[in-house]
Amino acid sequence: MSVLIAPSVLSLDYSDTASQLQQLNASGAEWMHYDVMDGNFVPNISFGPDILKAFCKASPLYKDVHLMVADPSYYADVFIKAGADLITFHYEALQEEEIRPLLEKIHAAGKKAGISIKPNTDVEVLVPYLNEVDLILIMSVEPGFGGQSFHPEAAGKIAQLRQMIDASGSHALIEVDGGINQETGRVCREAGVDVLVAGSYVFKGDIQKAVESLR
Repeated sequence: MSVLIAPSVLSLDYSDTASQLQQLNASGAEWMHYDVMDGNFVPNISFGPDILKAFCKASPLYKDVHLMVADPSYYADVFIKAGADLITFHYEALQEEEIRPLLEKIHAAGKKAGISIKPNTDVEVLVPYLNEVDLILIMSVEPGFGGQSFHPEAAGKIAQLRQMIDASGSHALIEVDGGINQETGRVCREAGVDVLVAGSYVFKGDIQKAVESLR
């Protein structure tokens, strides 16, 4: 199966938004990755719900919303109302007993639900949720800033997660985010990833060529 490409609009050139979105829409990418940072869970601030609403008007791409926030239960509602198709929250942001209720809430709203883990979090913590999530996002950099270099150990985590998912009968997709380019994308594809998130690599030059190179 071909991988899905999810360019991260965190790296969009906002001095040329209309042109960049036009190129993105025509690039062949299937998803738009939308990073939400609250300045609390991560030391940076990005987008609110009104920007997502604008992207929903400007682009038909599937809206892949990644919540890097301290209160994902509250913000899941906010971004579902703003037009998210998929809500991914961080395992590290919640107590264990809060995870399943949030997954259920997202699904009850008719949306897909995902869990993300930071580089230092073991994939084994996700075993209880493999058949309850639609996506697992492996962070291959520390969340919070674009333009970081890929952590090579992420490929091993993807391969381990691929085995876990296949053994469990789960249909969850594996997504990777951080330092993805043509070379690291190939490494992740070989490890078994389903969705590649790429930011600066896509938006720093020819958007369509960059997207094609990630295939």
